[in-house]
Amino acid sequence: MSLVVVKLGGAVAVDAVELVGRLADEHEVCVVHGAGAQISAEMSRRGLEVEFVGGRRVTSAAGLELVRASLAGVNCELCLALGPLAVPLFGDEIGLRAERVPELGHVGSAVPSRPAAVVEALAAGWIPVVAPLAEGPLNVNADEAAAALAVGLGADRLHFVSDVPGLLLGGAVAAAIGGDEAERLLDAGQLSGGIVPKLRAAIEAARGGVAAQIGVTAVVA
Repeated sequence: MSLVVVKLGGAVAVDAVELVGRLADEHEVCVVHGAGAQISAEMSRRGLEVEFVGGRRVTSAAGLELVRASLAGVNCELCLALGPLAVPLFGDEIGLRAERVPELGHVGSAVPSRPAAVVEALAAGWIPVVAPLAEGPLNVNADEAAAALAVGLGADRLHFVSDVPGLLLGGAVAAAIGGDEAERLLDAGQLSGGIVPKLRAAIEAARGGVAAQIGVTAVVA
């Protein structure tokens, strides 16, 4: 059975449960979720600065506690919605690895990982639902975490699901984009916002042998 890693944005996590269920009928499925909106709202409420650099959240020690709490809330809600096959997992507790980025605080760049807990859950027919923290603990961009897991697990496909239909180019959603062209657009600063980490993660996954797509847009090596 083929393996699909699905990255769900925090804003659409529970709404995408039906999609995950359909995929699980035909594939092994590992879910990685974010909680960006929830984290930003909670940080603002507590008077903590919300700052991003290259799509990554600058994370202090106090901010890391809020990140974990927000991720825990989304993880719990998502697992309840998915039902009894869902297994809640936190990346820093199962061996998700990352290289620390000191200038961003408690933040890491995820590297390909194959956590035993994920492998065992898949083998048992369950759906691992992974919160994107890495050993340290470090806050890891959820898109990067999904790509790192997809490559490390040898997944067949990585699917990014968010509140956008795909990569918008020239006012239209692109059916596909090559990795070199995507990098050219990124390096030229022609793309901004949440699509930046998604596209970089999709490029890494594609070059690691995983078929990657952002919404309906295929990203090819």
